[in-house]
Amino acid sequence: MPESRLTQQQRQFIKQRAKDCCEYCLSQAKFSPDPFSIEHIIPRSKGGSGDLDNLAIACQGCNNFKYSHIEALDPITGESVRLYHPRQDHWSKHFTWSSDFTQMLGLTPTGRTTIERLQLNREGVVNLRRVLYAIDQHPPDDSPLP
Repeated sequence: MPESRLTQQQRQFIKQRAKDCCEYCLSQAKFSPDPFSIEHIIPRSKGGSGDLDNLAIACQGCNNFKYSHIEALDPITGESVRLYHPRQDHWSKHFTWSSDFTQMLGLTPTGRTTIERLQLNREGVVNLRRVLYAIDQHPPDDSPLP
């Protein structure tokens, strides 16, 4: 049976819950040249549901790199590790910012693996962080950091 489409109220709730930031790279929608999308944290193809707890807002880059992955290889150990889950994990447990706030650094295997799989430090995002930091707009004051 096909899953029903999200209502406008549900879409708004998801965006507000994330404070209009990508729930992976923390890019702010208001500064993005591309629209953000609502994605399944656990893809439907892997048994994920359409419940609000399994939906996240993601920038185009993160959504494309994540695709249907829920795990990937840790770049240090080579072991399979699950990716960051915005509803279950605390951002600050798995990630921190570099001293100039342009790079996300992985503190755990999940953090490292997510940075690598989703390319969270891709050139365009790093350049945008650099510019936004210079004008005191990054990291976002109300970023979704539990």
